[in-house]
Amino acid sequence: MRQPDCPRSSIMLCLLVVLCAQPIMARQAEQELARTLRGRIEALRATGFATAATDRLLAQRALPAFYEAREFRPAWSIEGEGTAALDELIAAIEQVEEDGLDPEAYHLGSLRRLIGDGGDMGADLADLDLLASDAFLLLGSHLLHGRVDPESVNPEWLANRREGRLDLILADALSEEGVGNTLLRLAPSQARYWRLRTGLGLLREIARTGGWSSIGDGPKLEIGSGGDRVLALRSRLAASGDVAQTDRASDTFDQALGDAVRRFQLRHGLDVDGVVGAATLRALNVSAAERARQIQTNLERWRWLPADLGERHIEVNIAAFDVRVVEGSRTVRVHRAVVGRQYRQTPTFSGTMTYLVLSPYWHVPPTIAAVDKLPDLRANPTSMLAQRIVLLDAITNEALDPSSIDFSSMSGTEFNRRFRLRQDPGPTNALGAVKFMFPNRHNVYLHDTPSRELFARTTRGFSSGCIRVEDALGLAEYLLADQPTWTRSRIDQVVNAGLEQTVRLTRGLPIHLLYWTAWADEEGSLHFRDDLYGRDEAVWRGLTAPPPSP
Repeated sequence: MRQPDCPRSSIMLCLLVVLCAQPIMARQAEQELARTLRGRIEALRATGFATAATDRLLAQRALPAFYEAREFRPAWSIEGEGTAALDELIAAIEQVEEDGLDPEAYHLGSLRRLIGDGGDMGADLADLDLLASDAFLLLGSHLLHGRVDPESVNPEWLANRREGRLDLILADALSEEGVGNTLLRLAPSQARYWRLRTGLGLLREIARTGGWSSIGDGPKLEIGSGGDRVLALRSRLAASGDVAQTDRASDTFDQALGDAVRRFQLRHGLDVDGVVGAATLRALNVSAAERARQIQTNLERWRWLPADLGERHIEVNIAAFDVRVVEGSRTVRVHRAVVGRQYRQTPTFSGTMTYLVLSPYWHVPPTIAAVDKLPDLRANPTSMLAQRIVLLDAITNEALDPSSIDFSSMSGTEFNRRFRLRQDPGPTNALGAVKFMFPNRHNVYLHDTPSRELFARTTRGFSSGCIRVEDALGLAEYLLADQPTWTRSRIDQVVNAGLEQTVRLTRGLPIHLLYWTAWADEEGSLHFRDDLYGRDEAVWRGLTAPPPSP
């Protein structure tokens, strides 16, 4: 019989040697893994390109910073076993569909393959570590300030986007805060984001189960109509929650169905008349999947915004043609608005309103002067006198007689070099009785208008880029309420006198010019608007393209 390797008297000594050797071997394995990670990170630094398990690593700045700070120690495994943080990361990536993002953009498939079906880590630990870190940094970046660069789809974008050092955030998540909680915290905190996120889940479930029925072409449907198209209308409105499920059986268009149509029309920015005409039929026949995609696009727009919009602030929703004053989480004022035409779009940006001007002069912008006004002067040099528009010398600011000038062959560039146009205060002034100023590079502002009949239109894209506000003097009264000397009667007195006067606000008021084509109101009801300027498609292309490096 073969002698044992360890005599019986030395068994305890042998066990002690084995137990001591295990941590040494573990340390050696971790050191070897750290050396491998160092080499991979240094290659990424040198070339700007590296892969792990065939996936490209995209966090080209944050990933090296993270590993260098921890001296290249692995972050997601201990002695060859995945950590609880890795489980949290996988769970968080699986749930990003709820934010309108694609889990596969964050290495989900590769991470699962590396871990293995049974949770055995027998794959390349360096690949696993690099992919997990890259996934967190990439997802964190997209939750924090958006997957799509807003300037790539809206070149005029100016907003104080949320920022953060993702490498430091990841280090804190692994040591203290927890990966899942940290990623949750990086998403927008506003309740409206989370209500819209909930709406995305509801619409996706509707789409997954077959969507809602479409309604065939035919004459308009109204009270008294009947037949199969009315049944289809009831089914469609029941699917979106505008009519009770129990009311689906009747093929007669009654008052209750008319009320349901009005609710639908209100949510979609249509004429609220309870009649299914061409515009309402088009909106009804947009599929649940298309509406879900619209929500995904607007969730991305939320991720572009500052963390704090302001305890009290003004929001202009260009696509909805309205101006809202928000205090805390409540909308306290809503004004209908006129926004820019398709070829003179109102830009999206954030600013600070600092003053308003009563009885303002209108200094005609150069583009409008050259494109709109110069042709009128060519046709009739005195045509602007009735509008109280004065021709000024651009250098001396002296008023000139337009009939003494030959405009017939003058270019727009020459006109703007030599002259300026200014409209005096009064009933025909293009800015109306008041303008609200938040200095910006676009020279865009809010103002009154003499053309108040335009506010009765459902679609209100008629301006040259600025925002015309219904009941603008009511908004002025609200903004000056903390200045007791500026009563409504004094405001009206200044306006009626026709003398321009600037009034500063006691403190700057944040204002955000935004473009929401989908949102959820305080009750969670989903609202949709047409894509006035065709901007949704560019955002969607960005969301579905390969992810950019953060």
